[in-house]
Amino acid sequence: MSKLATEDKFLDLSDYGRPFGRFLANQLKNTRFTPIHVTILFGITGLVAIYCIVTNHFLLAGFFIVLKSGIDAADGELARLKNTPSYVGRYLDSVFDIILNFLFLIAICYVSKTTIWLSILAFIGIQLQGTLYNYYYVILRTKSVGGDTTSKIFEYKSPRALPGETQKSVDILFKIYTIVYGGFDKIIHLLDPEAYKVKTFPNWFMTLLSLYGLGFQLLIIAVMLPLGWIEFIVTFFIAYTALIFVLIGIRKML
Repeated sequence: MSKLATEDKFLDLSDYGRPFGRFLANQLKNTRFTPIHVTILFGITGLVAIYCIVTNHFLLAGFFIVLKSGIDAADGELARLKNTPSYVGRYLDSVFDIILNFLFLIAICYVSKTTIWLSILAFIGIQLQGTLYNYYYVILRTKSVGGDTTSKIFEYKSPRALPGETQKSVDILFKIYTIVYGGFDKIIHLLDPEAYKVKTFPNWFMTLLSLYGLGFQLLIIAVMLPLGWIEFIVTFFIAYTALIFVLIGIRKML
């Protein structure tokens, strides 16, 4: 099952880990490893990267951040290979992402001279950036013929559990998901409430939008760390948030 129909596919700058993700998924498709196991693995890889940051091993931190992006792509690929879509996996993946994003910035704050309040502001900015990307991308996926519809444009209620998962697990993770993401979703929907009515987005626009994808955000951090620019990471992402209004403006003009 592909996420998008052929005509809707675009160059996703945040999805550079996809080739490695496909390779890893293919190695695991005939094993007992499940997509949930892979999700846990990328969470552990993210924690290793955080440890490397706080111990000033910035080159290693960058390596593990990029590796985390590759493993992050593998859980979805494995789910498609095994034909085992899962809401538990979908929500667990997202919850791990937001926790790791917060911890990345706290680790950067700890090592650099950045204040905790600026770090929190950067975290909010990163989440709003990623939410805008996900908002438009899920709209495209939902309306793409034969696309992946595990993710929904509006997450109002817990979905019915899919085969192989319990309703209780789905309900618990959905509740956690709405708590940590609900506020960001509402802000982005408020800024562009009519976007869901659009049938499709130009490929070039989606490529531009992918600058806000989590993979690209992490790549920026992974590059800035070994270059010795750790002091500028927080302020960069605060300023980077201004691009939200540019992208929404472009979307409205299309």
